[in-house]
Amino acid sequence: MQPASLIALGALFLGGLAADLMSRKTGFPRVTLFLFIGLAAGGAGFDVIPADLHAWYDMLSVIALTMVAFLLGGAMHRKDLRANGKKIILISLAVIAVTILLISVSLVAIGLPLGLALLLAAIATATDPAATNDVIRQSGINNSFGRTLKGIVAIDDVWGLLVFSVVLVIVAQLEGHQDIAGLSLAAWEILGAIALGLLIGAPAALLTGRLRDGEPLQIEALALVFLSAGLSLWLEVSFLITGMVVGAVIVNLAAHHTKAFHEIEHIQWPFVVLFFILAGGALDLAVATTLGAIGLGFIVLRIVARILGGWLGARIARVPQQEARWYGVALLPQAGVAIGMALIAAQRFPDWGSQIIALTIGTTVVFEVLGPLATAYAIKRTTQGK
Repeated sequence: MQPASLIALGALFLGGLAADLMSRKTGFPRVTLFLFIGLAAGGAGFDVIPADLHAWYDMLSVIALTMVAFLLGGAMHRKDLRANGKKIILISLAVIAVTILLISVSLVAIGLPLGLALLLAAIATATDPAATNDVIRQSGINNSFGRTLKGIVAIDDVWGLLVFSVVLVIVAQLEGHQDIAGLSLAAWEILGAIALGLLIGAPAALLTGRLRDGEPLQIEALALVFLSAGLSLWLEVSFLITGMVVGAVIVNLAAHHTKAFHEIEHIQWPFVVLFFILAGGALDLAVATTLGAIGLGFIVLRIVARILGGWLGARIARVPQQEARWYGVALLPQAGVAIGMALIAAQRFPDWGSQIIALTIGTTVVFEVLGPLATAYAIKRTTQGK
């Protein structure tokens, strides 16, 4: 590593500290501030982030998101699931269903091919678990809305991956392809991740936290994170789902644990700071300014779909009205999972590739910057009972 990279790394950490302090003073989501720092330091701004630091982004994203997945899984204790499980399932399914239906039908109505409309609608189902979870943690609020929202975020990308894979098969049939590999790959990505999570989580629940009063050591926490992430990548399964399963297994089986994820909460912070700052550095605002009418329409449709789906699912689950209207608003952040879906869709359907990539990247810039603000606002409103 070059000296310039070490200097830049120190400066980015200091910038992250300043953003954290500013967010404490103003209540502004620190995730959005991290992204702004990245935008200013990256190619869209002064372009002072060295290339070898940009090269860290993929690795940091896997590590940071695996840690977030652990924490989301750790929040799924059977006691909480008994209290909020019905709400989590109904709201998450309603959000997915309304997003798919409203966006695909609307895009077809304005002239897009059915296959392209379905692909874009499936990509719109993805959320950003890291940003949403950080806003929840920053709020310091531990009410029914926050706990249910954590569960929705945890399971949302599972539904999204499954729906996206089914849509790939449907669109392939519409376009005259006979390949159904997308569905089998999805089954492996999801079921393989669940199996891997169980294989790692069961012995970890038994063995960790024995050396110090029910609290796993930092080295134990790091070992679990890196093993889960590395094995997931090697086996080509979802590291997000693997991490969530490991977290859920440990928190439910390790009766001797008193602070099962205390160390992960501590060690994730520098990874998360760099992850969001480098994510901001990779954003291209110029793409967002060239979205055009379809892009702007897509943004509006996704916002409406999330709000309507969240409200509908919450009402079916008999959630109080002061909470029901805010679940969709809190689920607006969107990031890496959507980009991954777009890359797969563009590879499978090259004729639409440029449209899919441009639209997804452009709208992701918008939702990644504005989404955390919406989540913070929704959480605040639920505490006010309005």
